[in-house]
Amino acid sequence: MTAHGSVEITDPVEEMLKKTGCINLHYKVQECIAETQDWRKCQVQVAEFKKCMVNYTQKQQSQESS
Repeated sequence: MTAHGSVEITDPVEEMLKKTGCINLHYKVQECIAETQDWRKCQVQVAEFKKCMVNYTQKQQSQESS
């Protein structure tokens, strides 16, 4: 519950992204899409987010291999 007594709703996707360390890049993609109304104009932000997620995935896989 929050301080105002309401129940806080958590988004499972946001929770997962917080664990990856890529949440801020995800927000940048969302902001760009909201501003431009065209995801194709947000390729720089998408590429940065993708790179972050690939790095996270590779780290996870290397930890599982160890």
